[in-house]
Amino acid sequence: MNTWTQLVAVTSINLCNIPRRLGTSSIIVVGIAGVVGVLISILAMVTGITRLTESNGRADRAIVVSSGASYEVLSSLTREAVATIAYAPGVKLGRDGRPLASAEGLVIVRVPMMAGNRDGNLTLRGVGPAAAELRPEVRLVEGRTFDPAARELIVGRTAQRHFRGLEVGRRIALRGTDWTVVGAFESNGDAREDGLLTGAEALMSAFRRDAFQSVAVELESAAGFARFRAALLANPALAVDAFREADYYAQQSQSFTQLLSILAYLIGGIMAIGAVAGALNAMYSAVSVRSVEIATLRLLGFDAEAVVVSVLFEALLLAVAGGLAGGGLAWLAFSGHIVSTSGGGVSQLAVPLLVDVRLVAQGLLWACAIGLLGASLPAVRAARAPLAAALRGS
Repeated sequence: MNTWTQLVAVTSINLCNIPRRLGTSSIIVVGIAGVVGVLISILAMVTGITRLTESNGRADRAIVVSSGASYEVLSSLTREAVATIAYAPGVKLGRDGRPLASAEGLVIVRVPMMAGNRDGNLTLRGVGPAAAELRPEVRLVEGRTFDPAARELIVGRTAQRHFRGLEVGRRIALRGTDWTVVGAFESNGDAREDGLLTGAEALMSAFRRDAFQSVAVELESAAGFARFRAALLANPALAVDAFREADYYAQQSQSFTQLLSILAYLIGGIMAIGAVAGALNAMYSAVSVRSVEIATLRLLGFDAEAVVVSVLFEALLLAVAGGLAGGGLAWLAFSGHIVSTSGGGVSQLAVPLLVDVRLVAQGLLWACAIGLLGASLPAVRAARAPLAAALRGS
């Protein structure tokens, strides 16, 4: 028989014998399913955060903060700087002929959470008069918009689902200052929807601020960003930096997503070592049980390579079954769920867990690697076992 025929024959015999070895085979499947399930579950949060930040940004919008500010809340821009930024080259004009620029203040406030008897962080963002035209995705869905000169605010639907006391009509105390919730808004499920909006001047007055944290602008075109940024950096009176909106939000979440990725691979790696050990034991046991059968096949003229490949293929098939089981369980248990976490150590962030095809494929690659590593030594042992000793074992 040629090599291909031998491979098919030996592999078929192995697969037919799997039902007789359900105990040892299930060790491989369950162990790998656990590794893949945990890995995908953590990476699903990374995917959710990435999608969330991507949905925040538009190519023709930019965010300006003070130079060196790692987070928006640490930025500080004077009124003079805000005016210079608003009239910089490339900024689009609104319907009223004024620049589409929103000078914004940001305060982190503590609000009771729905789950548990504890408080969480929310962003209270003060926006300028052009904010409604600048961000058309922010849609009022209940009540009315805030009076920019009064201590009124509107709340995102995501924030309402995770925090108590944010119903329209309620009065809430934020850092000792009373505010009235006059409306609720949606914003395509982005991070902005997990916060509170009010007028910038009302926020500055209530919290005794004399500087803004950022300026959001809409540009005449996406291609005009380089010109806009160059004009700001060339102005000696300004100490600012400008980012495309999508790039800015991606940068804000980068450290958190990197930490989650490291955590996922670290935990997955530790569990994978255990799964490899389990696969080694299971495949050694399977080879030991079939030692006489393997020796007989080799005496009948089957090559050692065919035996090695058949053992590896069996382990690979069990690994794929475990990977699909782990990916399926992660998808059923977590995909589409919302977890509330701390965004960059500053504010609560409602993150959707997203299990997609890419994550399942990544899990399957891990499963295959674990299966092949666990079966490699038993496969070599099966091929090199002395025939006389194996036959005497019968």
